[in-house]
Amino acid sequence: MKIALITENSQAAKNEIIHTALKTVAEPLGHSVFNYGMYSAEDKASLTYVMNGLLAGILLNSKAADFVVTGCGTGMGSMLACNAMPGVFCGLVIDPTDAFLFGQINDGNAISMPYAKGFGWAAELNLQDCYRKLFDGERGLGYPKERAAIMARNRGILAQVKATSCKDMLTVLKEVDQDLLKSAIAGEKFAELFFPNCQDEAIASYLRGLK
Repeated sequence: MKIALITENSQAAKNEIIHTALKTVAEPLGHSVFNYGMYSAEDKASLTYVMNGLLAGILLNSKAADFVVTGCGTGMGSMLACNAMPGVFCGLVIDPTDAFLFGQINDGNAISMPYAKGFGWAAELNLQDCYRKLFDGERGLGYPKERAAIMARNRGILAQVKATSCKDMLTVLKEVDQDLLKSAIAGEKFAELFFPNCQDEAIASYLRGLK
């Protein structure tokens, strides 16, 4: 699985802590981690939590990533921005129990975490425990197991509702504020990471054509 990490400006200084924790867990499990930044508070390209959501929508809808790990100070803003995008199902994960239940019940494709609120001593261990609960083993099995079928059915219903209520990603890219879009993909490694992994030529072509 291709896992993308996105960090917004207020928590950019913690990118390496988050990235290391994610790689420590995900790579031994056979997953690949792609760090889209921000890499430091001094980066030229600055991401807001709104841009986190837009970038997550681009990565997931183009299949450049299979899963997105993002967050902000509380995790709330990035979660809301992600869930505003078509095809993105983002949960707020604070502790390993959240991670386990989100993976087994909701089986979404993105999580948002708080990187300021409650981020203290041994925070990197909590990150690792969350990622382990999320990425080790099969997701979507249900909890409790006897409710697995109804949970899977509800996930399908939610996906249908979201498909009805949201525009497709290419339309979003064309209609969203273009300066906002340009800023969201302005990271120094965006092109290097995105275009070789993108599986939607229409999205790739549109982003290449932005002036």
